Amino acid sequence: MQIARRALLSVSDKTGLVDFARGLVALGFELLSTGGTANALRAADLPVTAVSAVTGFPEIMDGRVKTLHPRIHGGLLGRWDVPEDVAAASELGITPIELLAVNLYPFRETVARPGVTSGEAIEQIDVGGPAMVRAAAKNHAHTLVVVSPADYAPVLAALEAGGADAGYRRTLAARAFAHTAAYDAAVAQYLSAELLPETLTVAAKREQALRYGENPHQAAAFYAVDVPAGAPSLASGTQLQGKELSYNNLLDLDAALAVALDLRGAGAVVIKHTNPCGVAEALPGDTLVEVYRRARSTDPTSAFGGIVGLTQRVDAATAEVLAETFLEAVIAPGYEAEALEILNRKKNVRVMALHPWPTPRATLELRSVVGGLLAQVRDALPDDLAMARVATRRAPTLEERQGLDLAWRVARHVKSNAIVYARPGHVLAVGAGQMSRLDSARIAAEKAREHGHDLRQSCVASDAFFPFADGLVVCASVGAAAVVQPGGSVRDEEVIAAADERSIAMLFTGQRHFKH
Repeated sequence: MQIARRALLSVSDKTGLVDFARGLVALGFELLSTGGTANALRAADLPVTAVSAVTGFPEIMDGRVKTLHPRIHGGLLGRWDVPEDVAAASELGITPIELLAVNLYPFRETVARPGVTSGEAIEQIDVGGPAMVRAAAKNHAHTLVVVSPADYAPVLAALEAGGADAGYRRTLAARAFAHTAAYDAAVAQYLSAELLPETLTVAAKREQALRYGENPHQAAAFYAVDVPAGAPSLASGTQLQGKELSYNNLLDLDAALAVALDLRGAGAVVIKHTNPCGVAEALPGDTLVEVYRRARSTDPTSAFGGIVGLTQRVDAATAEVLAETFLEAVIAPGYEAEALEILNRKKNVRVMALHPWPTPRATLELRSVVGGLLAQVRDALPDDLAMARVATRRAPTLEERQGLDLAWRVARHVKSNAIVYARPGHVLAVGAGQMSRLDSARIAAEKAREHGHDLRQSCVASDAFFPFADGLVVCASVGAAAVVQPGGSVRDEEVIAAADERSIAMLFTGQRHFKH
């Protein structure tokens, strides 16, 4: 059987379409197409045959049915080295389709629009497109399948060189199945009424291949998942300068962004190994540079090699102070031109801009374990301490409530067991990731002394309850005046009594914030 060179093009994303089609025509391909794609090709004076002319059946139901036909799917699925397939095609007037270029209806873009109706979303669920893509991908030994404009030039180059080899055909087929799988995942997520459905469908696009993972012997890449418009996502950021982002950088940038989103007004956080080692937010009259200096002063030793998150556009004064310390990366809503010039003196520091600055969202959080995934709603929405219960005889003063509020907002971002000492506008010390809450309290107090921070009249947050009074006693011994914790221990009364004996004010939130 003489195999005609026929290509079927039907794309929503028309980037590069005309140049690709011209290249195919120059190689002797007959172009088949549908709807808007056919119109675009005709407008470019390219010869095109409507799919309806091949099927002998018009497009119907407002375009819902047009390519689901044996003369199309036979052309895509025929095995032209199998005599029975060739005979069937000849008898039924089916012509082989050597190449299929399809990308699907813009479902994700549609559902991301504010105010989109269910009916509008449903109409963007593609049926014929995925069917054709899957058919061509299955039959990739005979049919080249192209689902991304990024592949147009390499495919033309392969065809001009005599044809795509088996390995490249398999690669394109894998991309095609990934394309339809991601599309189906987006539809399933949209239609599901369950936050944690029986089958969790996740589609993640590789944004960046990384040099390695946590250590040089580990392969790694950064994948982006769909998030609601305006939700936090590092994939929405732009790297303005510096070395390539590493696996560890991305983990730390995620931690910096999470803390920064919990700060009010001008805020700054310094992250080391995903834990905040310095946090500050504006007091009346503060500039961003003053806030950053205060955050760095929490633990200037740990700030070396850290990641900085800032909640406001970075000015030249702040950039000058940032440049005083070796930093791995900075993330902020934006940078003044002079600030970028200053930071550019530090060629290796990675400078990230995230604009528009997102708002905290309780999106789904996924973590891997051996053989599976854990899914939970991210602990992203802060508690209102005005709703907390005063557990002690003495209630906190207004200033103590301000210090407790900052400490409590930061504690949720510190690895358990977490202890945070603070005053209004400034975190003084952090005890993170210890096996004992008592040890976290002691370590934080010791770091405060090391860096010259007076903990007298400080405020303390504990991410979970004090199981014994000993942790609270350590806090009191260094001068803490107020404590916030979830409460709920069988020894709460013992802890309350210890606080009352020392005139400490204590709030119970009833809300725990473990972070493992």
